[in-house]
Amino acid sequence: MAHYDLEEQEQLAQIKHFWSRYGNLIASVLIVVFGGIAAFNGWNYWQRTQASKAAVLFDEVEKAAVAKDQDRLDRSLNDIREQFGKTVPAAQAALLAAATWADLGQTDKAKAALQWVVESSKDDAYQGIARIRLAGLALETQAWDDAQRWLNFAFPEALKPLAADRQGDVWALQGEADKAKASYQTAWETMDKATEYRRLVSVKLAALGVQVADDTAESRP
Repeated sequence: MAHYDLEEQEQLAQIKHFWSRYGNLIASVLIVVFGGIAAFNGWNYWQRTQASKAAVLFDEVEKAAVAKDQDRLDRSLNDIREQFGKTVPAAQAALLAAATWADLGQTDKAKAALQWVVESSKDDAYQGIARIRLAGLALETQAWDDAQRWLNFAFPEALKPLAADRQGDVWALQGEADKAKASYQTAWETMDKATEYRRLVSVKLAALGVQVADDTAESRP
């Protein structure tokens, strides 16, 4: 690892503090903000499945997630995966369950659900969301190689900015300031200006001494 001066070390420390405080929240927000993208991509596939039955099972997963009922969550997720494992609702259910388990500190279960999406979903967008989340979980245990492996993927265009942002996290937490700046800059430049998440990327850049213009307001009607 390269050697850095005191100022740069302080900047990297700020990024690490930022990740420690907001990493889990940011990772969970990805599902909410970008889940709609994958839902749109998979709409035609949804139409060709037994939509009403799958929707009922997804509703069970959602209710269990809201109630933080882990036993019910296990059962309902297993049901939808076994009966409709290749459908859009099953991938959505697994992502939702993973977020719930992560919030409850059940990291192994969260990883298993996300890995299932990577292996079973036919939609690149859902696979991409799961990979970005898995990379985030890997960062929590400093599993740098695992994080890089999950990010080694041909992400859909809509998810490339988020993948670049997560790659920036990987570099920043390893003390690779220049690489982190480049990844965050790519994320900031390619992310939709109307996306509030873009502000978080600018905060990370600022922590590394890179100031970007706040042009978010320009994109609003």
